[in-house]
Amino acid sequence: MKRRGSAIWKGALREGRGLLSTESKTLSDASYGFSSRFESGSGTNPEELIAAAHAGCFSMALAAELGKAGLQPEEISTHATVTLDKTDEGWRITEIRLDTRGRVPNTTPEAFQQAAETAKVNCPVSVLLKAPVTMTATLE
Repeated sequence: MKRRGSAIWKGALREGRGLLSTESKTLSDASYGFSSRFESGSGTNPEELIAAAHAGCFSMALAAELGKAGLQPEEISTHATVTLDKTDEGWRITEIRLDTRGRVPNTTPEAFQQAAETAKVNCPVSVLLKAPVTMTATLE
């Protein structure tokens, strides 16, 4: 299975602008640029898209792990925070933090935590990314 995304960039780094699109057209010519990435300008940026993709992938992976244990989640809410830092080698994603909360009947905090840890390790986006991934998992 292959999924596609595309980007168009016009101009120099600081003054230029870009457009991001996804194959599904969920994103279609979404604007991004230097100010939306490194300052507080309008538009999206690659890091927030990675964060959203990781949160979505992880939530589905956690639902799968809970399902393997015979548990049916009512809701899983995950927020991912991608940290972009200037290092000696240049700009790098240095950390990704997942904060997830779940409403899962008939389970314990320990079972939820174990399912979350397994999902964190096996989520395809976690596997792809090299930055350390930290997490909190809270059963409501």
